[in-house]
Amino acid sequence: AGIAHELFERRSADVGPAGAAAALVRGGARTDQIATAVQEMRATVAHAHNTLPLIGARGLAAAREAGAKVALTLHNVRLFCATGLGERDGGPCTRCRGRNSLPGLVLNCRRSLPQALAYATALSVHHPTVLASVDRFVTPSAWAADRVAFLGLPRDRVEVVPHALPADAFAERSRAHEGAYALVLSRLSPEKGVDDAISACAAAGVPLRVAGDGPERERLEALAARTGSEVELLGRVSPGEAQDLLRGAAAVLVPSHCHEFSPYSALEAMAQGVPVVATAMGGLPELIGAGGCVPLHDGEAFAARLAALWTDPRRREAEGAQLIVRARANHSEERFTRDLLRLYREL
Repeated sequence: AGIAHELFERRSADVGPAGAAAALVRGGARTDQIATAVQEMRATVAHAHNTLPLIGARGLAAAREAGAKVALTLHNVRLFCATGLGERDGGPCTRCRGRNSLPGLVLNCRRSLPQALAYATALSVHHPTVLASVDRFVTPSAWAADRVAFLGLPRDRVEVVPHALPADAFAERSRAHEGAYALVLSRLSPEKGVDDAISACAAAGVPLRVAGDGPERERLEALAARTGSEVELLGRVSPGEAQDLLRGAAAVLVPSHCHEFSPYSALEAMAQGVPVVATAMGGLPELIGAGGCVPLHDGEAFAARLAALWTDPRRREAEGAQLIVRARANHSEERFTRDLLRLYREL
């Protein structure tokens, strides 16, 4: 858009676990560098993402005190929840709201009491500073905006700016009717529900490829072996490999147990014209349309929708074509730029 900008980036890996924990509790580290960057550039807007632990509430305050308006994009519920997932025991959880982070400590949601204590302290102590420092919070879906308002943010300070994909991510037409397998693109962790995808594919008789890695891999391999279904666990793949997998897929499965704000795996499938079978969690119905979603923990409904797509190639092609149109209308770079510039002007 021709606007001068500068990237200020911090990585917690550079300071180690102890340094990251200290920064989390303190509300940021070396926040004077943020103020200096704002002043030297004469920045009018500081737009932050994923601020914990090194930028933190004090970094947001430093940017504001240096003269910039502050926008903060929220990709999850980390402002309130120690895991950022808002999920527990296989379903949604909203026990921690506003400054009340005690449930996360009592339940030890981090599975480490020192970590749980650090998060509970930081989230509660620095919540007022975040509220005082941020002019606009940004979410990628209306559902997410309503959820963070329910958890404690002023709804009139939350703006929706949907995710975008580059022009070359959009297919000219759907090839889903030629697809040879169902596909999962996901981290292999409990809240992602990949075990449900394996079970659904076994019930529907659909080959499955899973791209991603994580702590659940061994358990999922064992589950696939028990079901006797045709499952390939591919591990982590490159962006190019992910695109190739999408082009060969008949359907993409998003069986999340947690409330997704607006997952890129579903959006990338839409852009390639691949039908999506998802749980009706968070912003997923808003993203792909309610017709593509089934209730959480309803394995029969998940398998039935998948089977209906698998046995009807023309339906896959038609749904895929509709998804390309939907993705182009709502998630182009042009729309994203327009929405973002409007937000900046209104700050």
